[in-house]
Amino acid sequence: MNEFGNPALSAWQSFYVLVGSSGAALIGIQFVVMVLVANLRQRPTAESISAFGTPTVVHLVSALLVSAIMSVPWHSLLPMSITLATCGFSGLTYSVFVISRARRQTYYKPKWGDWLWYTLLPCSIYAQLMITAVLLRTISLVALFLIGTAALGLLLVGIHNAWDSVTHIVIRSDGDTTTPSSGI
Repeated sequence: MNEFGNPALSAWQSFYVLVGSSGAALIGIQFVVMVLVANLRQRPTAESISAFGTPTVVHLVSALLVSAIMSVPWHSLLPMSITLATCGFSGLTYSVFVISRARRQTYYKPKWGDWLWYTLLPCSIYAQLMITAVLLRTISLVALFLIGTAALGLLLVGIHNAWDSVTHIVIRSDGDTTTPSSGI
């Protein structure tokens, strides 16, 4: 990994293999969740899935992507920095659209915890990734930890939100028509 003379980057190889493979495995599990959703009597709307289900997959893919970017044998930090900043900017932009979708959908009324996990934390993580990537060349050791934190944060947000979806499905499939405490 990144063998261009910076041993600090090589030391992160195991971390990114772990985060990336975990993200990939969880993406597969999220497909199983979608199959379960298809079997519900009262299915969520497309707006609800795009506000709560799809972002979960996007965050897991982002964790995988950041891990892959950090594992590329770059010849300098500049292309890595540009690529990570682009990922952060794209994720932040996408998260702003998710906020709009979550507000528009009518299947589920989000609680404060939903706003935290589905919008605030992802926006913060993507902003951190974007800013840290820009500063990677000047504060590389601190930046490596912040980029690692962002990758792990995206993975943890994805895990939380996937679990949130599963608990919502279980509650709904029991025939309970009241609004559950977790989102899709």
